[in-house]
Amino acid sequence: MIDDIKQIAQQISDEITKIERRERKRNSEAQTHFEYAIASIVQEVWKGTYILPELELSINKNANWYSQFPRYRDPNLTYKQTTAAYNGMLVLGMIEETKSGYLDREKGIGELTKYVAHDKLLEMLKAISDNPFKVIKPDLEAECVILRDRINGVRTIFNYDDTPQTIKMRENLRFINSCLSRHWPDLRIKDEDYQPLQSRLNGDGDKTPIDFSQRTLIRIFSNGRFDNGGRFYRAWWQNVPSEYRKYITLDTKKTCEYDYSQLNPHMIYFQCNEDMGEEDAYDRVLNGEHRDLVKEAFNAMMQSSTTLLTKPRDLDLNDVEFDWMFLRQAILDAHKPIEDMFFKGLGNELQYIDSCIAENLMMHYEKEDQPVLPVHDSFIMHSAFGESSELEESMRRAFYEHFKRDIPINGEIGTTLPTIHDEIKPTNADPSNLEWENTEIDYIMNYESEYSQWRDRHEL
Repeated sequence: MIDDIKQIAQQISDEITKIERRERKRNSEAQTHFEYAIASIVQEVWKGTYILPELELSINKNANWYSQFPRYRDPNLTYKQTTAAYNGMLVLGMIEETKSGYLDREKGIGELTKYVAHDKLLEMLKAISDNPFKVIKPDLEAECVILRDRINGVRTIFNYDDTPQTIKMRENLRFINSCLSRHWPDLRIKDEDYQPLQSRLNGDGDKTPIDFSQRTLIRIFSNGRFDNGGRFYRAWWQNVPSEYRKYITLDTKKTCEYDYSQLNPHMIYFQCNEDMGEEDAYDRVLNGEHRDLVKEAFNAMMQSSTTLLTKPRDLDLNDVEFDWMFLRQAILDAHKPIEDMFFKGLGNELQYIDSCIAENLMMHYEKEDQPVLPVHDSFIMHSAFGESSELEESMRRAFYEHFKRDIPINGEIGTTLPTIHDEIKPTNADPSNLEWENTEIDYIMNYESEYSQWRDRHEL
């Protein structure tokens, strides 16, 4: 916690204590946990004001979370003192609960309690001059290898005993995260475009607004097994809509992104000792029409452990003139060599394979202190690695080491939003015509006020 947050937490603690009318004071340990819980809430509110002013924040009010899963939680947050801190701030009018949390065990769904900050707390936060994105540091010691399973029909995190395999995974990921924490990935968009993007993400049920302080990764495994899933998650750049990823910068420099072409189909064909051929795995279905729909259906059929005689819930067929069974059969007909591989629940096994390939690639570069930003089957790096084809070759090599086969790579050098600085080559007479290759922070400060938020995040 930064000192300003601690001071505000101490002030709030004193105010809550006055209205609690406790018969006995909290002992020293309880008081420490109480103030820490207040500081945690205050810090989340402070960060939230920079993410999106109307952002709802969440808190876990399930007592079992604090007692059953010590591996995953902050040991300084206890249920009793976190609840006391939250309720006290409610009574003081510093926050307001907007939605109660719930858990529906039959449907396997639930939601955390939501709240927003009120003016009294927001006014106290105005005294802090720092930017939370820069001063809130990643906790490199927090658990980063997570195991999930379904318990009573509910997908939840799962405790596990460490093995040499999990210890090595954690060591590798902490090494990767250490590298990421030493560098600064950002999104170079105009100030006027920042809040509309955040509002768009906030309204998307599958995404959350960008939190630039979230620049490290966790690895999540599925089905209670360490050979299912294993992909890397929770970094802010994975939450950015695909059309915005070309505006991602690394340490102020432009980036490139390369992805494996049709990764899942290639892996399945290679596992069956078959060759997919030159034709696109999805274009060969329905004569190349509705490619995105075909891709979504293909992956659903590969993920499912049942024969999927009814349409997957998330698949939208409203804009096409055929039904699910027609599409299902068209995919099977187009992929005769691997038709027996569908409906076997192989999706999580494929994710494990591609996560191992991703781990190998990131470890390769981060040993040289070169950050790699993974987005599942694609990778973002400084543009020099794309211009030299080094990233592409490294991706081919990482895939070949696993399958002893080659795979196509798709890539595009990252660009920036067009401005006058990108259109005209700089000259001695007019140095304001800025090229990316000559970008320096003090240079940008003078000539790019429209990107002031991006610039300010780098100044701190």
